Amino acid sequence: MNTPYSTDGHFIHPSILNADFMSIGTELERISTADSVHVDVMDNHFVPNLTFGPSMVEQIVQRSTLPIDAHLMIAEADTEAQAYAEVGASSVTFHLEAARAPVKLARDLRRKNVQAGVALRPATPVEPLLDIIGEFDMLLLMTVEPGFGGQSFLESMLPKIRRARAAISESNLEVSIQVDGGVSRETIERCAEAGANVFVAGSAIYRAQDAADEISALRELAQRHPTH
Repeated sequence: MNTPYSTDGHFIHPSILNADFMSIGTELERISTADSVHVDVMDNHFVPNLTFGPSMVEQIVQRSTLPIDAHLMIAEADTEAQAYAEVGASSVTFHLEAARAPVKLARDLRRKNVQAGVALRPATPVEPLLDIIGEFDMLLLMTVEPGFGGQSFLESMLPKIRRARAAISESNLEVSIQVDGGVSRETIERCAEAGANVFVAGSAIYRAQDAADEISALRELAQRHPTH
């Protein structure tokens, strides 16, 4: 299995929410120097937006040379998340707010040979999750409200990243921290310094004249801060 992230290093995951889906093959080629393709799945229930389901993710898997990092913003995570592992995603992240049995779901995903991530909205505190954080490969901390691309980065999330990283380090766990929302050249260093090591960037990469140059610049900025 291709792994889109680990705890050793910094990883750039362009979000194709900002891509031209009529030219998805070309759009995937533009980001071929990244570490993974971040695919935002929205059901118009958990968030007020609708993107696509497992069949589209399967097509992206088939066309991409990179592993697929699926971020599920869906209401029925417990029953629907495994479908994204079955169509070939390398990593599946579901929202804690949408899961009735998050530990069971993470274990079910791992049994399908995918990395399991858990995501939190900005207003959801991280502390109640810390007792079970070792059940997951990654913690995704949203740095904007989920559901729409192009939002401004929430500076107020930096202390949350620091608290999560401190707790993970103190427990000597190998859990990555991903940030998603408003990640750019102006914000990525602050996220890395706070303890994040996986970075989702959509607008910053797809609006750049050269996506590969932007990916390289973001990675270089993040690498100025050693992984925790």
